[in-house]
Amino acid sequence: MKYNPDFHHRQSIRLNGYDYSRSGAYFITICTHDREYLFGEIVNEAIELNTLGELARSHWQQLSQHHPNIIIDESIVMPNHLHGIIILESSTGSTKSISEIIRGFKTFSAKAINKERGLRGIPVWQRNYYDRIIRNELELDRVRQYIMNNPRNWDADKNNQNQPSTPTDL
Repeated sequence: MKYNPDFHHRQSIRLNGYDYSRSGAYFITICTHDREYLFGEIVNEAIELNTLGELARSHWQQLSQHHPNIIIDESIVMPNHLHGIIILESSTGSTKSISEIIRGFKTFSAKAINKERGLRGIPVWQRNYYDRIIRNELELDRVRQYIMNNPRNWDADKNNQNQPSTPTDL
């Protein structure tokens, strides 16, 4: 069904008026469609990625090859989502916004993942994504720790649909 603003009432979850092509660090979370467990499993508080998880990780890590003005900082692929920090550096040329970078990642990684699954046109990722603008070094360090500890905290993760839990928050 085509998007109809009178019917769908979609609202942006982006910070109103913020320029997402601006230099800075961004904490990104992208969930799989319907939070489906596609990428592996947590074993002994560590992620064991399957082939689809390796594809997602590879596409994420290669973003800086396609966008020379970004740095991929700490990141992790979990069973049904991905967390990562993207640092946008200032650029003299045209700078893509975070949403354009994420849209490209989702498009190309979904094609590769669906090719591996022998499927075509099936959603891999949720329609939207979550972002948080990282405002200082202390916050950057906290987000890095959160990402690194994500497998260890899986039982309490709000994305873990197998466990009745209270979500951990930054």
